[in-house]
Amino acid sequence: MKFQPLETLPEVVLIDPVVNSDERGFFLECYHSEKFAEGGIEARFVQDNHSLSTQGTLRGLHAQRTHPQGKLVRAIEGEIFDVAVDIRPASPTFGRWEGAFLSAENFRLIYVPPGFAHGFCVVSKRAQVQYKCTDLYRPDDEIVIAWNDPDIGVEWPVEDPILSNRDRAAPQLAELDLSEA
Repeated sequence: MKFQPLETLPEVVLIDPVVNSDERGFFLECYHSEKFAEGGIEARFVQDNHSLSTQGTLRGLHAQRTHPQGKLVRAIEGEIFDVAVDIRPASPTFGRWEGAFLSAENFRLIYVPPGFAHGFCVVSKRAQVQYKCTDLYRPDDEIVIAWNDPDIGVEWPVEDPILSNRDRAAPQLAELDLSEA
């Protein structure tokens, strides 16, 4: 596996697994605790999630305030643009973002550590996304940040995304009290 810390947010890591292909199809390890530890990711995962979304859907930006989740994300069908935003108030990269295209064809994974908001949009006809989390989801602890917050400035590859009501009404990062995050 190749572990590549991203330039702006080096805590966010893009992972290229070794893919073994032949006439039958392919095989890959998408998680191996010892290899991940060697690559600098010593996360313990406690929950797996799976979503199916149609083209133009944007999910995010989401985080948890007092029980932050690290996420290991991969697209198992289609293609997404995956985004991490640093929401750690004392961080020198607070409010900055990084994005990467993940697809069933490129097999890439991304690790978004605790302390970062996460979101993705679907650029293919549809996409299935699986991700592992380092803490359990707690709805009452969730932070939702406006996907189009101009202070963050994510360059999403969709212009008029399909949003949930919660994401449509999300406040900007500057409006949130992150003192306990």
